[in-house]
Amino acid sequence: MQDTDVSLPRKSTEELGIAAKNVIGFLDGLKAHHIELHSFMLLRHGHVAVEGWWSPYAPELPHMLFSLSKSFTSTAIGMAVHEGLLTLDDPVISYFPDDLPAEVSSNLAAMQIRHLLMMGTGHDKDTMDALHEAEDGNWVRAFLNEPVDHEPGTHFLYNTGATYMLSAILQKATGQNLLEFLHGRLFEPLGIRNPTWETCPRGIHTGGFGLNVKTEDIAKFGQLYLQKGVWQGKRLIEESWIEEATEKQISNGDGGDSDWAQGYGYQFWRCRHGVYRGDGAFGQFCIVLPQYDAVIAMTAGTNDLQEVLNCVWEHLLDSFLPRPAEADEWSEDLKKRLHELQLEAPKFASESELEAQISGRVYALEDNETRIDRLRVEFEQDRALLTIDDFHGSHELSLGREHWLTSSSRLLNRQEGQFASSFTWKTPQTLLLTLRGIETPFCLTLEMQYEDENTLDFRQGINVSFSSSEGDSVRGIALLE
Repeated sequence: MQDTDVSLPRKSTEELGIAAKNVIGFLDGLKAHHIELHSFMLLRHGHVAVEGWWSPYAPELPHMLFSLSKSFTSTAIGMAVHEGLLTLDDPVISYFPDDLPAEVSSNLAAMQIRHLLMMGTGHDKDTMDALHEAEDGNWVRAFLNEPVDHEPGTHFLYNTGATYMLSAILQKATGQNLLEFLHGRLFEPLGIRNPTWETCPRGIHTGGFGLNVKTEDIAKFGQLYLQKGVWQGKRLIEESWIEEATEKQISNGDGGDSDWAQGYGYQFWRCRHGVYRGDGAFGQFCIVLPQYDAVIAMTAGTNDLQEVLNCVWEHLLDSFLPRPAEADEWSEDLKKRLHELQLEAPKFASESELEAQISGRVYALEDNETRIDRLRVEFEQDRALLTIDDFHGSHELSLGREHWLTSSSRLLNRQEGQFASSFTWKTPQTLLLTLRGIETPFCLTLEMQYEDENTLDFRQGINVSFSSSEGDSVRGIALLE
């Protein structure tokens, strides 16, 4: 039975020897580079020194980790190795005799678990597209049927499909999926409550993405690694595994100023300044700084991950002092800044005479990339109700008039999640809706320009994406009531 305190202990920046002025510089640096952070926690000597959430994001909400999930998957493999359930030398094909191609190439035959961990499988392209396109939903078979162009261990390629295979192997070797395996070994001891993880069509956790936990859970995970696998006096991970997983196992570039070219471990990135990290798309970070006895956890919605790290190196490395500090005006200023962090709802004009004519009307849209068929906005005094019909069904969201209102929906990722949403009038004929998935990096904008009450031009945008961030304008026609 887990008896661990759920929350990490807290101390002031002064007690932990952190210069508040530098932390303010970090916050200012992010703002200057237009980087949208959602949460930030800075730990030193096992205590939280700085923490902040940009409202409407909040400490109690989980956040999508994307590829930061990979570091948790690696941890599960390390635990299984030390329990004797598998070895890093095990051939990948030995776990899936029924899913092998008709001809097994020498490179595929040579691929071991360690090669999956170090992103040295020998592939020339990420296998995830092939996995997603598998008509039978058998991602394992799709992976094993992809050509392996290089000798495993000789060629780095960031390959999310490789991490999925780690998840599939763990499930084969242990009879438990990732969440089940990590529950008593990691999540329960650390007090990580209610983690969720996406699965493939056959029910295997995706491994390389799909984990959802809170920011403080990310911080706990980093602190466990900083403490070489010991948590409240109990060893959870072997120290030798942590050293092996976080040191350079394969070259991924020529170094220089890029933190994506400093070497790669077992689902951990090496960084400049003797630092290592787990990270995920759009700014999800777990950064471990051993020489400073510090951990940084962040969630965000940005495409500029390198600039986030640049701000860490530029401002926070010099914030660590050799001894406790005296409180000063910067300390009080930092507390105030952290308390006031927010992402404001857009504000142009709160009302338009057009509202009365369009309220409650259903507009049918032309075929479009968003696959939205119909939408409807019903206005009230200080709020509105948005209804969207798309290929997955009907979704309703409450919107505040130039302020955030929270509601739940399956609009993003088809899983129930919290949204903070608002509306404003950019012009008397142009309505702007802003929908923040506050458990995700994503913020959708829906812009509707009305020619009259019967016709509109609709455009959807998104703050971060793996593809284009804004779609083409499409026509919408009011349906007869």
